[in-house]
Amino acid sequence: NLKNQLLTDHGHNPLMKKVFDVYLCFLQKNQSETALKNVFIALRALIFKFPSTFYEGRADMCSALCYEILKYCNSKLSSIRTEASQLLYFLMRNNFDYTGKKSFVRTHLQVIISVSQLIADVVGIGGTRFQQSLSIINNCANNDRIIKHTTFPSDVKDLTKRIRTVLMATAQMKEHENDPEMLVDLQYSLAKSYASTPELRKTWLDSMARIHVKNGDLSEAAMCYVHVAALVAEYLTRKGTILKSYFNVYILLFLSYN
Repeated sequence: NLKNQLLTDHGHNPLMKKVFDVYLCFLQKNQSETALKNVFIALRALIFKFPSTFYEGRADMCSALCYEILKYCNSKLSSIRTEASQLLYFLMRNNFDYTGKKSFVRTHLQVIISVSQLIADVVGIGGTRFQQSLSIINNCANNDRIIKHTTFPSDVKDLTKRIRTVLMATAQMKEHENDPEMLVDLQYSLAKSYASTPELRKTWLDSMARIHVKNGDLSEAAMCYVHVAALVAEYLTRKGTILKSYFNVYILLFLSYN
């Protein structure tokens, strides 16, 4: 039946992709307040019925959803901010339940990556409105009695704390936006702090590269991309996708250009 078709390959199939893209389109286009609230309700149903789509296999759909929801966490309408915050909380909570109440690592990581991307894409992200949304998410976790005695509330608190750290670092970058060297130093420090999380480090190295290109510093931009390539090569080596001998050759080439 249709549900089984949508669940093929843990929800990573052409049919599910088309269905998800329709939902995504509703989020990406300007909608009325009522329409948006109905889209949020429909998304809750999709997440609940097809959790493997968001919590297993590739992270592309979880990532895209986090990005769009977080944009609405910065909405001028308080009702939309509240609905978006509650939907994001539902995505995290459902992820926690899906793992047998162990963690929500997938959503945690994708939220941080999305925030890092939004900083460059959305004006005013991290202001009062966004901070209020983070508080709503924390309150949802603190008031959820079912998971009160699990690690979930403290994990949510840790996530919002990490987001605020990224936003504070970004505010510093804003202060030094006319000082390219200081700006890149701040970006590099933040990238180093994510040494144990390759996906996040890649996000910030990509951001550094864009700044270098914007300033005409193409050699520096190239070095950022070399760092990204090294991260990917190391990750693939650890997974056993490429031979370690190839990785060692790559590192020698990397050091010769560094």
